[in-house]
Amino acid sequence: MEFWLFSACLTVIATLVVLIPLSRSTHASQTADQNDLEVYRDQMTEIEADVSRGMIDIQSAEQARLEIARRLLKAEKKTSLAQTVSDNIKAHKLIAFISVLLVPLLSWGIYSSVGSPDLPSQPLAQRVASNPERAPVEELVSQAEAHLAQNPQDGRGWNVLAPIYLRLGRVDDAINAYRNSIRLNGEDFARNLGLAESLVLKSGGLVTAEAHALFEKAAAQNPDDYRPQFFLARTLLQDGKNQEAKQLLNAFLERSSADAPWRAQIEDAIRRIDGETASAQAPATATPPAKGPSAADVEAAASMSNDQRKEMIEGMVAGLQAKLEAQPDDLEGWKRLISSYMIMQKGDDAKAALQQALKLMPDDKRSLLVEHAKTLNLEVEGVEP
Repeated sequence: MEFWLFSACLTVIATLVVLIPLSRSTHASQTADQNDLEVYRDQMTEIEADVSRGMIDIQSAEQARLEIARRLLKAEKKTSLAQTVSDNIKAHKLIAFISVLLVPLLSWGIYSSVGSPDLPSQPLAQRVASNPERAPVEELVSQAEAHLAQNPQDGRGWNVLAPIYLRLGRVDDAINAYRNSIRLNGEDFARNLGLAESLVLKSGGLVTAEAHALFEKAAAQNPDDYRPQFFLARTLLQDGKNQEAKQLLNAFLERSSADAPWRAQIEDAIRRIDGETASAQAPATATPPAKGPSAADVEAAASMSNDQRKEMIEGMVAGLQAKLEAQPDDLEGWKRLISSYMIMQKGDDAKAALQQALKLMPDDKRSLLVEHAKTLNLEVEGVEP
């Protein structure tokens, strides 16, 4: 009601601002012209009186009459023209006056008949909720967080928010959201896989015992998805079981379709395993490749303090960096390195690693690396993640 009253007042004020100048009259200028005519007529009368009294000769009187007559004719012509202009102005003012009055009357009348004057006001939060595709991600996340703070048992809300957290790189929040979603909704492929990936990111690329168990469940729930297979193979590599990892990936390839979009990635991973195996079997003079952590290392990391775990992860990241300098075409290795830097909150190092990798990667791997950077919400100058 206050809005409509305010709008009505503004409309009245705007209308008056236009109407007041239109109401001004030109009567003053017309009166001045008529006074001039009266003055000239009085002067003619005075000349006649002066001639009768002998105060002026006939020749001078005639000249005066001619001059006054000239001025009188000019004044009459001016008065006539002013009257015509005044009539025109009055007509135009009348039209403008009516038009100005009709604008608010017609607009309010039309809106009241075809508009929605009784529709209640809608705050920004409600407008965003009704048009989520137009809202920024941060606004949607903040709304979901506010909703879940009031309704912590809303399993559907946790299920929606968890993958968004993971995509934004908010790993701790993603782990918490996935755990709540599993607790309230139960386990399924997407939730088990999402929680497992979040745990791997949290550990800086290490597949912990909990993450391994979740990947096994995800692989059983969806045997045709390649992602759990990758991480299960990574677990075997962490334990130094290169041949078992290769067999796992080869078995998955054999039962997969020939046109699967991820076949190239698995084949590339198998080639890297073969390369690492060959390097491990090379003469002692060759530089041994950097090995991944063993199962014992992973279990030990889970029981360490935060400072000890941080020191261990930094050492592993340094080893991975050295390995990639020797094997610059290792796509998965670059992914782990960039993810580790993001987990360690070393954004500049992550950007530098991404730039270095993009210079060394072929085009097909370059696009995959850019997509990985996008999932981590990492932007680098000159790169469109």
